[in-house]
Amino acid sequence: MVTESGHPVRFIAPPHDGANYELRIFRSGQIATRPENLHDWFNALAWLAFPRTKARINAIHAAEIPHERGQRGRRRDMLTIFDEGGALVVSDDAQVVALVREMRWRALFWDRRERVKSAMRFVVLGHAVLEQALKPWPGITCRAIFVSPASDPDAQAAAQLGVLATPRDLAPLPVFGYPGWLAANEDAEFYDDARYFRSRA
Repeated sequence: MVTESGHPVRFIAPPHDGANYELRIFRSGQIATRPENLHDWFNALAWLAFPRTKARINAIHAAEIPHERGQRGRRRDMLTIFDEGGALVVSDDAQVVALVREMRWRALFWDRRERVKSAMRFVVLGHAVLEQALKPWPGITCRAIFVSPASDPDAQAAAQLGVLATPRDLAPLPVFGYPGWLAANEDAEFYDDARYFRSRA
């Protein structure tokens, strides 16, 4: 597991030298990780599970920071949103993928419930969402990109992040709607709650 700059990744206690978090990773491979901190623990797990995606996120941050003049741009906003709350929609089923993109949640999660369970997976890699999932609730929503099960999801996600530009490029994804996420979603009316299952504006 290495950064895109070629440094082996290491998890270290947070230093007190004021260095930028992302630039430190890119220049040394050192990831500041607070002890006994669940947020940072899930971040470390994401690095272990999705090393290419995490390395690509870091490399783009490092490339963008010198040009920002102290104000984070839209591309880094997108990366941060995905890093904290990202998920992969893994499916080759064009119909169910289209329903996600169209935000037709009841048609997806209820009308095609068995098809979703057999032909689609959600893989959450955003470490803030993983932490929230310890106490699941209906408002947990990810921002997603779409990958095929036919090849390495990590490599596909890393490649897509290289071309995405703004948060609007990430699809909203109410992950708690996936069959089995919550006991409450065994009821069709669950998907009529517009507070959580928002339609496309």
